[in-house]
Amino acid sequence: MAQATISITERVGSISWRDEASAIPQYTLARILLIWAAAAIPMGVLQWLVAPALARGSQNPIAVMLAVLAVGLIWQFVLVLLLLLRETGTLRWSVIRPRLWLNTPRSPRTGAPSRRLWLWLIPIIILTAAYEFAAGGLLDKVWVSLFPFLAEPPGASLGAALATSQAKAQLAGAWGVWLLFMVGAVFNTVLGEELLFRGLLLPRMAGTFGRWDWVMNGLLFGLYHLHKPWILLSAAIQGMLLFAFPSRYFRSSWFGIIAHSGQTVYFGILILGLVLGLA
Repeated sequence: MAQATISITERVGSISWRDEASAIPQYTLARILLIWAAAAIPMGVLQWLVAPALARGSQNPIAVMLAVLAVGLIWQFVLVLLLLLRETGTLRWSVIRPRLWLNTPRSPRTGAPSRRLWLWLIPIIILTAAYEFAAGGLLDKVWVSLFPFLAEPPGASLGAALATSQAKAQLAGAWGVWLLFMVGAVFNTVLGEELLFRGLLLPRMAGTFGRWDWVMNGLLFGLYHLHKPWILLSAAIQGMLLFAFPSRYFRSSWFGIIAHSGQTVYFGILILGLVLGLA
């Protein structure tokens, strides 16, 4: 009797999941590329034109960099809301949550939600950290060796900037800079990039790319980094394997959001240490 109940529950869950998935409209290639451009081009303009102009003569170029890029990330959140509003006519959480895959992960076999699947986040988070601290840097070196004109210019790296003695002196007690970073970080890994690529685009790409939608999603994510062209290759691979594939496999964009947020935790703690004068 219990086994029959489980079987019925799984079938109902599968039917519900398929009905829910079919309610999400599929985008054409042109629309996918247009949305990609609406996110990528502003970030490139902000990084290469706006930020240098505002930072010139500024006593705190790190704060300028963080503020300018935060504007681009907040725009991505606004873009998602505008597209959802046009699609559904409402921004009620109960309506947009399943359309952004902001739900409990689902069994790839039955479509039934299962909280046990959250355990898969443990190896994914570990792999993401290992990738960012080892493989990602190696791939960046290979990429830049092939295309030297895409090399990172001096002063463009947040990590390198934070390591300077000047930055340490400027950030001591600068709680406003830490708050600015955290705002930008939330719109980066939760409400900005991930919500756009894994929440909005990924569920709507199968109609164009079929079973390879996660591959194309990761590729577009890599190419989106016009503001950091020296990481195009590593970002694309990371986007495919560690953000898009788990999100697609379990039908939950939380996998990409949580895995991507590891860098937020790392830099958040690093900057907090500088603000507290511990480094």
